[in-house]
This record gives sequence, structure tokens and C-alpha cells, in this order.
Amino acid sequence: MAEGVILLAVTKIGIALGNEVINKAGPLFRNVKAQVAELQGGMSRISCELRLMHEFLCTMDVRNRKDQAYGVWMEEVRKVAHRIEDIVDEYLHLVGKRHEIGWRFYLMKGFKQPEDLLSLTQIVSQIKEAETSLVHLFKARERWVPMANNGPADNSAYIVERSQHLASTSRSISEDLVGVEENRKKLQKWLGDHVKERSIVVVYGMGGLGKTALAANVYNEKREKYDCHAWVSVSQTYSPIDLLRKLFKELHRDGETAPSEITTMDLINIKGKLSKFLEQKRYLIVLDDVWKQEAFSDLLGELAPNTKGSRIVITTRNDDIARLASKGRALKSECLPDDKAWLLFRRKAFRREEDYECPTELKGYSEQIVAKCKGLPLAIVSVGSLLFVREKNPTEWKRIHDQLGWELAHNPGLDDVRNTLYLSFIYLPSNLKSCFLYCSLFPEDYILHRKILIRLWIAEGFVEERGHSTLEEVAEGYLNDLVHRNMLQPVEHNSSNRIRSCKMHDIVRELAIDLSQKESFGLAYEYGNHGILDTNTRRLVVSKCSNDILPDLQLPRLRSCIIFDKAMPSSRILDSGAAKSKYIVVLELRGLSIEKVPSAVGDLFNLRYLGLRDSKVKFLPKSIEKLSNLLTLDIFNDMIQELPQGIVKLKNLRHLLAEKIVDPSHRDFICRNGMRIQKDLSKLTNLQTLNTIEAREDSIKELGGLKQLRSLRISNLKETHCALFCKSLLKLQLLNQLHITMNNKYEILRLNELKTPPLNLQKLILRGRLAEGTFQSPLFKKGGKKLCGLYLVWSCMPEDPLPSISGLDNLTELHLTRAFVGKKLIFKKGWFPKLKNLKLRDLPSLNKLKINEGAMENLQMLQLVNLKKLKDVPAGLEFLASLQHVSFLHITEEFLVLLQECSRIQHICWWYSTKDQVLQGNDLYDLKQNNISQEFHSWSQFPFNAIAKYCTIQ
Repeated sequence: MAEGVILLAVTKIGIALGNEVINKAGPLFRNVKAQVAELQGGMSRISCELRLMHEFLCTMDVRNRKDQAYGVWMEEVRKVAHRIEDIVDEYLHLVGKRHEIGWRFYLMKGFKQPEDLLSLTQIVSQIKEAETSLVHLFKARERWVPMANNGPADNSAYIVERSQHLASTSRSISEDLVGVEENRKKLQKWLGDHVKERSIVVVYGMGGLGKTALAANVYNEKREKYDCHAWVSVSQTYSPIDLLRKLFKELHRDGETAPSEITTMDLINIKGKLSKFLEQKRYLIVLDDVWKQEAFSDLLGELAPNTKGSRIVITTRNDDIARLASKGRALKSECLPDDKAWLLFRRKAFRREEDYECPTELKGYSEQIVAKCKGLPLAIVSVGSLLFVREKNPTEWKRIHDQLGWELAHNPGLDDVRNTLYLSFIYLPSNLKSCFLYCSLFPEDYILHRKILIRLWIAEGFVEERGHSTLEEVAEGYLNDLVHRNMLQPVEHNSSNRIRSCKMHDIVRELAIDLSQKESFGLAYEYGNHGILDTNTRRLVVSKCSNDILPDLQLPRLRSCIIFDKAMPSSRILDSGAAKSKYIVVLELRGLSIEKVPSAVGDLFNLRYLGLRDSKVKFLPKSIEKLSNLLTLDIFNDMIQELPQGIVKLKNLRHLLAEKIVDPSHRDFICRNGMRIQKDLSKLTNLQTLNTIEAREDSIKELGGLKQLRSLRISNLKETHCALFCKSLLKLQLLNQLHITMNNKYEILRLNELKTPPLNLQKLILRGRLAEGTFQSPLFKKGGKKLCGLYLVWSCMPEDPLPSISGLDNLTELHLTRAFVGKKLIFKKGWFPKLKNLKLRDLPSLNKLKINEGAMENLQMLQLVNLKKLKDVPAGLEFLASLQHVSFLHITEEFLVLLQECSRIQHICWWYSTKDQVLQGNDLYDLKQNNISQEFHSWSQFPFNAIAKYCTIQ
């Protein structure tokens, strides 16, 4: 994957040749203009060469990737690209360092520092060497590296061949299906019903789930009931005319002879012939392994839908293609549950044993091996078949278990697993390849949070600029693309259906880690199971280690260091990084017991992401102001109370996360403390995220200068400052998230003067008493049109707020905590049509809750917490047809009796916890207790697999 490395080098050269750097360099190097011109010319020529090389490698035949000579050549290309990136970074550092001292000094004195002149001379020399190396590599390739193809056509043919082999393998096991009974019944029904309209069925999911096997099983069963039928494997690269000819022949296989002239017809004529042939027929066509929507259009898009009961079945790894399905006919393939995975494994590994019985002495290792496959049928079948021919003894089983990652990457018997997943990787764009491999470096089963991952990708330089979109918006598109391609698995969505978190399947991760190491991309270090750390390591993620590895290592080219082992001695990590890894871009040390940030961290000129979340750091050194390239500073939940004044010199800073959580439940009025910034806050002109700033008069004034701000949290706002705050908010028209906490629970938040509120506001959290007429103010009437989440906390309103906010039709999430002190809440017909999550908490006087029919028609989750005065089970729950889960938390024993006797909620899944009940360990989800004792932000956080998934009154 040298393409990604080359792309990064080209991007870095683009920065060096950009106007900003050239304008800085001109005055500084005015006495050595010839050298600067020579350097810029060399970088320009190298950039051209690298761009051409990138395009060449992107179209390279995949067969070359297994050729040893090609592998050696690619390794040398990577080394040169890495070295070019290092040289350009040195140049950017030199320019930035001298510019910080002051450009006026150089206008008067000229560039005379001997050490800097020497550095510039060395950089020019190194660029020349790199240019020579590139020329040499092109010549070496022509002499020594055999190419497997003469053009794209041969490459396409090879991919088709491999894809068809995999499809053929999957079809051959279509009679041996396990754990897909429900999906099989649906597919049988859809292909066997008597609906006359033609319908399109899409079976989708990640590679290796058995989509082809399932489709083949039902296709073989139902095909004879159609006038004609055909199965065609499409793959990533295909020739429309070749596939249409094949399709034509397949459709004629059991009946009339296919017209001979189709072999000479052009694409338009063959489409017309096919359309006419199928016009009056009931046909069944399977398009297997479709990778993009255009394939359907190219092959069957011009067929006029008939009313003969025809069916088209598509199997795909890409979720986007599921949109082609007729209404209600998209079938998601999932990983097998544990019991079905165990059954499938036994049927393969112990196929000669009676009832596929696993010997007792092998059961422990067998179960662990199956667990590592995480329900992926192809992996289970392949590993089970591999073990079938091995000796049935614990020693051999243990060996396979301990080296399963290596076996997956190298054993010929597992080629099908490798090829299935590798095909998905090959056809990722270069940027997505880098993003995907980056995810593989995180620990097994690690939950990747969208915002953090996006910031890391941007810091690494993986995200390209696209039109007027921010880098964050482009990066979120990358994440969605990887999820839709089933390279990553979504774990949680927010109420607006944006991905909140995701993870990588263990088998996919094992193969991706092997790719990362082979491609010199990065190293996932885990004690007892890790690769080799050397001086060329560029990305290092430490999951677990036995000792303090970093201080004793020389990692001069390290770009990323992420450490998850909280037990790792951390006192010298920052010192070591600053001294030995000067190019470092990402330093993520969350949760480590770091108490002091050394001044030397300011020497990390390339640092773009500094993560010290949940550490013990009490202050940041003054030298932090030297990190001119820093994009993200994450000191969330540290011991820091005030940021150094020099923080405002970080002109490129995009995300400043600096707050201290004091009440994790967020029920107390003061649940978090913000940070103080003394002055000149408005200099941070690129800031998009500011969480959380403590309100001071001078900082409130300066907020208006942060025109790029998207997310703002402000604490300790005084009533006397509200007018000034509104004046600053008027200038923040890009704001989409706003969180305001008042100074105390008695002061009133007055936002009525915000005449022109941000029109893109999507999430609003107001903590404190609200001025009369707040809901009639422009903030809600104009700024509320796109509002998706509204959280009213400690508002203590005596009047029912629901009629005033019922016009917020786009709300998907509504939380009321101590927001209402009245006795009755009624949700009326037509109110909150898109609401998915509703949470009512700590409403001290509420004794009646009613939901009229037609209200909150899309509500999925309802949490009622500590409603002490509630006298009866809320009326109208039976009208909420979309409701999936209800929780009644901190209820009395008397209210529990009401719940158990209530016939209106028999059909609803519900949980409860009684007042003052604290359960620990497994008791937390004891089926006999049928309760929970915690709150959660979404139901995806509830560990359903620990027990039966829900409790219903029988």
C-alpha cells in the first residue's frame, strides 16, 4: 500500500510549496534565494514523479503483490516516500522556527545564522538525493521487476477470476447452512410468493457472512418454478457486455437455444434483445457479489418491470446497494450467535464424530478458537476444516489457538478467508486504505468513537480537502464509507442516525494488522504477541506491555504514539518522545498517570494531536505555545484549571477539549467545570470545538471572533453577562452545538436578545432557569428549525413546557431534568413526530404523565427516572407502536406492583430499578430480579447479550 505513503508525501510537499510557506520563507532566506529556488524546484519535480507513481500503483495488477521482486521494489518506494516526508518536515520546521523569532529581524539583518544555513544546505542536498533515488527506482523496476499484466484488462480478468472462484466456493457449501434459518425463510417467501410485480431482493453484509451460500441455497430450490433463471457473478471489475452475454446463455440453458448472433452484438443491441426476451417471462436472476450500484444499471437497468412475478436477487458487501431493494426486501446478513457458531465449527472440525461431538480435552481450546472467529461463517468453516485434518490432541489445538492470527495471514488452507477480505481492501481508495489500516492498530474489540477517530485521521493527513466541506465533514464521509463497505461495524448511532461509534471485526483486524506490518504502516504492540519495533516504525499503538518500552528505544521516524496500557510507567514517555521522536504527529496518552508535561514537548514541531484526557496533569508548560501545527488539544477531565496564555498562539488549533467532570451522572447543577483563558481568545480563528470555557467578561467578548466555531460549551455564565453573550453568539453562525450552564441554579438565563441565532443549531443544552418567553424567542422560532436534540436541565419551570416546544418537528431527542415543577405532562397528537429518545428525570411534583394517540409516533426509547410522585403507569404507552424499550428507574415498591399488574404494557419491553437499590456484578442483570440500576444514553449501551434481551410481562 505504498499509494497511501506517496499520497501523504505529495500532500506535505503541497504545503511546503503553498503560498503561506513561500511568503514566510522569502524574507527569511533572502540572502540564499538560489538555494531556496533549487529546493522548491526539486520538491516540485518530486511531487510530479510521486503523483505519476501513485496513479501507476493504483492501477497495478494485484498479482504483482505476491511477487517477491515487486515486494522489495515497493518497500524501497515506501522508504523513499517516507524519507521525502521527513525532509519536507525538516524544511517546514526550519521556516516555522525562524519565522517565530520574527520576520522583521531578517528583513534588516538577512539570513546569517550559520546553523540554519547549514540546515538549509543539508535539506537541499537531501532533496537532490531523494530525486535521484526516485529515478533509480524507476530504472530498477524496468530491469528487475516483472509485471504481471500489460494493461487494465488483464488485471480486471484476474480479479473476476478470483471473485468467481470465491463465489463458486460459497455456492458449493450452500447445502450446509447453519444459523440462517430466519433469513432463509424470508428469502424463500420472497422468491416463492405470488406477488405479480417484479421485485428486487438485496442480501447484504460484510464479506464471509455466507450471503452467496444463502442465496444459492434458495435459488437452487426455487429456480424451477420460473420460466427461466440465471446466476451471474459480477465482482469489482466487470465487462458489461461479457456479463450480458453470459446472462443470455444462462437464461436459455433449460429451454430454447440462445441466438448465436449475441456473440457479435454490441452493448445496445444485446440489451434490447435481452429486454424483449424477458418481456413476457417470469424470470429469476441473481447478480452475485455486486460492488457498486452502477453494475445493476449496466446490466438490468433497462429492463421494463413486468407483472409476471419476476425476481432479481443481488448479493453485496456494500450497504448502499441495499437501497436498490424493493420496499421491505433488503436482507441484512449478520455474524452467527455463539451457539450457532459452535455448531458450525463442530460440523466442520468433527464431521466424523457422532453428532459432531467435540472431545472433552479439546473443548476449551475449541471454544476459544470459535470465539476468535466472532461468528464469521467463512472463518469458522475454514478454521474448522483446517483442524479437521490436524491431530486431535490438546497440544496441536493450543498451537493453532496461539497462532491463529499468523495462520489466517499465511496458511494456504485459509486462502478463501484472506482473499475474501483482501478483495474488499484492494479496491478501497488510497485515503480509505490508510484510515482502515489505522483502525486495525487499536486493541481487539476496541470501540472507535467517531469524533476522536476523525480528529486522529485529520492529524495524520489522511483526509483530503473537498470543495467547501470541512476536513471533519470529509472524514465523517470516509467513516460512513468504511461502514457501508462493511470494513467497520457500527456499534452505536445517535438519535439523528449518525454513527457515534464503531469497531473492527477480529478476523478482519488480524488480517489488517498483517497488512499494516507488511506495508510498514504501523505496529500494534501487545506483549507476547507483537511485531518488531525498529528505527523505521512510524506508528505505534501499545495495548499491553510488560515494561516501559519507550525510553529505551530509538524511534526517530515515529509519527504516532498511542498508549492504552494504563499500568505502563508513564513518567518518561513525554520526555522520550520529545528527545527521540521529533517528527511525531499524534501523541495520545489518555488515562495514563501523567502528572507533569515537560517543557520539551514544545519541541515537537510536527505535533498535531495531543491527548492527555483523564490524566493527572495539573498545568501545561509555557512551551505549549510553540506547537504551531497543533490541531487537537484534548485535556478533558484533567486537573488543569487555567490554560497558559500562550495557548492563543496556536493559530491552527481546531479542537480544544478542556473541562473537568465533577458529577458523572450530570444530575447536580454543577456537573462540570470549564477552563479559564485570560485574554486574546479571538486569535484562535480556526477553532471549531471549544469545550468548556469558563465565562468571564473578556472571554465572552472575544467569543464572537471565533467564526469557525461549531461546538461551544460555556460554564458559570452570569445573568448580567447574558446580553454580552448574545452579542457574541450573533457572530457564530456556523454553530451547531451549544451548551450553556449558568453560574448557579437561581440566576436566570436570558437569550431573548439573540435576534439572529445560528440557523444550523442541532443540539442545545440549557442548564439553569430560563427567562419568561424563552421559547418564543428567535433562538427557538428561527434557530430551532434544525434542532435535533434539546436538553433542559434545572429550568424549574412551573408551566408545562411541552406546548411551547411542540413545534420543534425535527427533534429526535428530548431530555427534561429538573426542568418542570408542575404536576402534569401531556403529549398531544401530532407533537414531536420524529422524536426517538425521551428522558424525564427528577421531576419532583409530576404525578401524571399522559401520551395521546398520534403523539411521538417514532419514539423508540423512553426513560423515566426518579419520578417520585408518579401515581400510575403512564397512560398511552400502548399507542407508541415504535417503542422498543422503556425503563422505570428508582421507583418505589408500590409503583413496581402497578407495573406488574398493568395490562396496557404487556407487549412492551421494560426494565426497572427500585429506589436506593444498588446491584453489583452478575446480579445487575439477574433474570429473577428483572431490573437495572443505571441510566444509559442509548439502548446500544445496555449489555443485552449478558442475559435474555428483555423482560415482558406474560
